[in-house]
Order: sequence, then structure tokens, then C-alpha cells
Amino acid sequence: MSIGHITRLDDLAADWLARLESPECTAAEREAFEDWLAASPRHVEAYLEAERLHALAAMLAGDGMLRAAAREAHGGRRPAVSARRRSRWPGWTAAAAAVLVLAIGAATWLRPTGPATVTGYATAVGEQREIVLEDGTRMLLDTDTRVTTRYDDDLRVVELISGRARFEVGPDPDRPFLVRAAAGTVRDIGTTFQVSRRGDEINVGLIEGIVLVSHGDDGPGRRLAPGEQVQVDPRGRFTPTRALDLEVAKGWPRGELVFRKRRLDDLLVEMNRYSELPLRLADPELAGITVSGVFRVDEQAALIDALEQGWGLRAEARADGIFLRAPRG
Repeated sequence: MSIGHITRLDDLAADWLARLESPECTAAEREAFEDWLAASPRHVEAYLEAERLHALAAMLAGDGMLRAAAREAHGGRRPAVSARRRSRWPGWTAAAAAVLVLAIGAATWLRPTGPATVTGYATAVGEQREIVLEDGTRMLLDTDTRVTTRYDDDLRVVELISGRARFEVGPDPDRPFLVRAAAGTVRDIGTTFQVSRRGDEINVGLIEGIVLVSHGDDGPGRRLAPGEQVQVDPRGRFTPTRALDLEVAKGWPRGELVFRKRRLDDLLVEMNRYSELPLRLADPELAGITVSGVFRVDEQAALIDALEQGWGLRAEARADGIFLRAPRG
């Protein structure tokens, strides 16, 4: 990417920030902004950086040394620069730009430097675990899940190696938050979402806020609204965005599987993730039985009892699993 392109992208991000904060900003403009964000992960990075610099300039506006530098750049006259959130960025003067350059330098000087912090986390079969990361992000790991976190001065990155995780992302305007899984990258913009991985296929569901799901860090993106989900295959291809059942999404963090008219074989796949002794179908024709209900992930016996009482199935325990059979006759 050329330097000229980077400068142009920064200008666009600053212009969007000014437009969004203007009282005259229309709904159509906000929708156009969301489309611009979804067009590329670099747009998200540029906008977050514009917000960070704007907030930093406001914070440092009262610094005497910065004011003196701005007056010097202005030929001794006091620059007409406002730190108000409603300022119009495209109208910056050279003195305002000088203040921004100094603010960037101050931010670099003030920011602690050091090597990246890399940590691995894992859960056993049947275990769920919540971790609070150094930035306040709450990460809930589902059963049989492995992740690696890498935090440095520029990025917060979580690699989902296997399983499923839910994220409530802590605020940090200086560092974007990314979740990488197989061919997909999820870029957070202040939100709560979950990511599951089976092999090299991932599913992303958004509970609140905004996320951008892309093929890799720089590939084309798909923006999700709350209550939406999308799948990404191993080649980075997206399925059509579809509705996310929020009750289902909020159920597994409570240790519950919420099923609404789902196939029995789907239920067993989910339930078996939490148990060392799997449930199996002795008769393949049972797979299509429609099941609805709320099932505790740690109560396999209760599920077997429900299937026996409600659907007349018979359970037979063996060394390699519990086999479900059709009713006699």
C-alpha cells in the first residue's frame, strides 16, 4: 500500500468521524458509513485510529507545551482550535495539524512499550471457563476449547484453535481486538459476540454491537448487526447472513442447550461435546426426529430419560457409548 493511499484513507476516516458527530448527520449517511466500514478491515482500523487521535487531541488540549507549540506554528497568534467533540475535521488549519502531530508524538511517548504477551487457555470436555483478560475483556470458553491470546502495543488478538468462545470486549481505543479462526477474522467494534470452530469452518454470531467478519485480516468483509450470524468455510467463502436465535446463543453460557424443532442427531452432536461417553443412534432412521426443549449440558441422564419418556426410545449402555434404539414394535 502506498503512502499516498494511507494518507487518503486517514483523511476519509477523519471526514466520516466529523460527519457522524455533526447534528445534521442523516440516517442515510450513517448507513453509508456502515457500508464503508464493511468494505475493508483497513477502513475499521483507520476509523478507530481517527477516534483515538481525536480523543487524545481533546485530552491534551489543555497542555501548556502543546499550546505554545501551536502558537509558534501559527506565527505567535493563538490558533482557533476547539477540542469540542463537534469540531469539523476537514477544516483543520496548519496549526491544528501541528498540534495533532505533537499529540501523536506524546501518545507514542506515553504508551508503554514491551514484548507481546502470549498466553494459552484450554477447557476439558464438560468444562466451561471464564477468563478476564488484561484489558477487561471477558472471554467464556465452552467445553473442549483451546485459544491463544497475543497482546502487544498495537493489537489484541485471540486465536481460536478449536471449540467455541464468547467475548465481551473491553474498551481500548488504542488497540483493535481481533479473533482469528481458520480462514476468518472477526474485528470487534465494541460488542458482544461468539465464535465457534469445527475443523476449519467457523460460525460467528453477534449478540450486541458491531463486528466485521473477513477472510483473513485484509480480505473482503461481512458486517453483522445484532441478532445475525454468518459461516465462513475453509476457503474463506461466506454463507448468506441469517438470523441468530438469541435464546440459543445465550443458553450455552448458562450451561443449557436450547432446541426448537431441531433434529435429534443435531442435539446429540451438541450434547456429546460435554461428555466423555457419547450418545449414539443405533437406528439411523431416528436422526430426523424433531426435538424441542431446554437441556442441561451436564445432565446426560436427564436427556436420556426425556427421550425415553417423550419419544419411547430405548437406551443401551456399552463401553463405547450409550446407544439409542427405536421403540419395540
